[in-house]
Amino acid sequence: MHRTSVWIGWALWLCASLAVSAQDYPEDDEMILDLIREDGTQPETGAEPAAEFLRCNKAAWRMPGQYLVMLREGTHESHVQRTIRRLRAKAARRGYLLEILQTYSGALRGFLVKMSSDVLHLAVKLPHIQYIEEDSSIFAQSVPWNLQRLLQPHGGTSENTTYRPPNDGGMAEVYLMDGSVQSSHREVEGRVLITDFNNVPEEDGVRVHRQASQCDSHGTHMAGVVSGSDTGVARGAGVNLVRVLNCQGKGTVSGALAGMEYIRATLLARPVNAVVILLPFVGGFSRSLNAACRDMVANGAVVIAAAGNYRDDACLYSPASEPEVITVGAVNSADQLMSQGAGGTNFGRCVDLFAPGDDIVSASSDCSTCFTPRSGTSQAAAHAAGIAAVILSSNQNASPVQVLQMMLRYSISNAINLLHLSESHRLTTPNLLAAMPPANNTTTSGELLCRSVWSERSGVTNKDKAISRCRQGEEMMGCSGYATDGVRMGETITVNSGQMECAAYNGPGGKGVYAVARCCVMSGLQCQVHASPEPGQDAECDGMQHHLSGCTSQSTVEILSDSRPHHGDRRRCGVKEEMTSHAVCCHAPSLECKLLENISADKEQVEVSCPSGWTLTDCNAISQGSAILGPVARGNSCHVRTATGVNGAAGIAVCCRIGPPEQPATAPH
Repeated sequence: MHRTSVWIGWALWLCASLAVSAQDYPEDDEMILDLIREDGTQPETGAEPAAEFLRCNKAAWRMPGQYLVMLREGTHESHVQRTIRRLRAKAARRGYLLEILQTYSGALRGFLVKMSSDVLHLAVKLPHIQYIEEDSSIFAQSVPWNLQRLLQPHGGTSENTTYRPPNDGGMAEVYLMDGSVQSSHREVEGRVLITDFNNVPEEDGVRVHRQASQCDSHGTHMAGVVSGSDTGVARGAGVNLVRVLNCQGKGTVSGALAGMEYIRATLLARPVNAVVILLPFVGGFSRSLNAACRDMVANGAVVIAAAGNYRDDACLYSPASEPEVITVGAVNSADQLMSQGAGGTNFGRCVDLFAPGDDIVSASSDCSTCFTPRSGTSQAAAHAAGIAAVILSSNQNASPVQVLQMMLRYSISNAINLLHLSESHRLTTPNLLAAMPPANNTTTSGELLCRSVWSERSGVTNKDKAISRCRQGEEMMGCSGYATDGVRMGETITVNSGQMECAAYNGPGGKGVYAVARCCVMSGLQCQVHASPEPGQDAECDGMQHHLSGCTSQSTVEILSDSRPHHGDRRRCGVKEEMTSHAVCCHAPSLECKLLENISADKEQVEVSCPSGWTLTDCNAISQGSAILGPVARGNSCHVRTATGVNGAAGIAVCCRIGPPEQPATAPH
């Protein structure tokens, strides 16, 4: 018993976008596309192109014959029923029947239809339809219970009294989209509300055992990790179960969409300030599922998803690939990436941070007092959901991106060994392990918080570009590029639909570049970008109220020699001839920024770190005639590397903070 208690306490204390559309199909699926391509009928209105047809990038997870028909933005609810009637009539004239299984009228407008694939070529020509997505399966992200039993025996109740978070998360509500939960379990009794929503597929196979212990196992364990009385992270948080997974831990994209629509309607009818939505499952990439998650975040919910248990790039899966979602990978008790059999935690740039996910003891559905260890990115996501509930309980007005920034701010950095990952994944995977904020640091007011956002790698032809963007509610304070071979033409910042974009450009013969945006939140922060008037001229900030927080530069004639930021009377980004530059100029109450520089002629790598109380907003590399791979911001430090065997690295860090309160101006005597 004592050993189990210590083990549970240690596990609690330690407390993973590639869209595949109609172009990627195996040969045996070409029949459907041929029907669409060869059909001679025209769209009913010449003003609209034919709809796209999308399928899951994981062939084994597809559900042929079941399709999500999604209408264009701005369509009225009446268009859904009108489209259904038209599709029924067209199908009937060809001798086909169809069944409408679900309609959607919240974030997305459309419907779920069961029909022959032969009808698809008729459906894509109907007006108002933006795309048709074949339904696909989603899966709970835990290692199966029988395999887990081989790794670790059942745990027992915990006598641990050392876990004292800043608060119990009691001001937050968590919506758990999972299977069933044994609500009478002593860990979660009185904490779980079983909603009346239930949208799950039939179990596979004819010999399915539906004992309560099997059907409730994943959901009960998850509820215990979030808010269990002895094993929970946020022990006062209420959990609302929205059932989208069956007894085998399997659901559908369409069912998950319906579940989110249910949550959306519930919150509209009964608004709640502090809401966390926990998605402990993944499926193949789904535009619909990602869009629904994005809408939930836009409406104020903190959405947290499992990265996936496939030892793969998380950007290939949904909802893990959605940029507005907080995606969580799993580590073991030694702070190493979770590995289970042939699988393991997903990784890559779509992961935001990692959390404990290996051998996590929580409530077992075998009995109302049983406990069991389970592993998976589901468990890791549940830890993050508990931390989010604690943060929100201290600051119910915190936005989803502020919650993310707080989680990253107090994560443990550089504790995870990523050496076994490929070079590109080592670069883009965050080395951050989730931890609970200190008791007196659970609000974002009065603090500048920043994170790095990596793009996917660009193409390899000359001037191919990669683009990185910040999330809703963040300001871009810096932009840099990184090339593994040092061949890059620089970076620019453009504004698209009111949002800044950081673009990095590949050089001639280069192997591709990454764009790295520095995305920040702070009360009252506003940033704008100023371009240099002509090539070879400096880009400057206007007015004394704006501080230079970052510089970019782009060359049209040679491999990049980076822009150099200058502070003082002229806050500017200095460049050489034939180069253009952009200055990022930011304003906020009491904001102040400064430069730190480190130049070395005899090293391949140089590091420049911001002092305590200051936050890194931009990282610049200055060429001394050597091939610079690029500046990389890691936490609060700027790292600059040259090509192998070449010395002469140089780096400049821009560090900003909220200074003493500004004094009001006084009239002269």
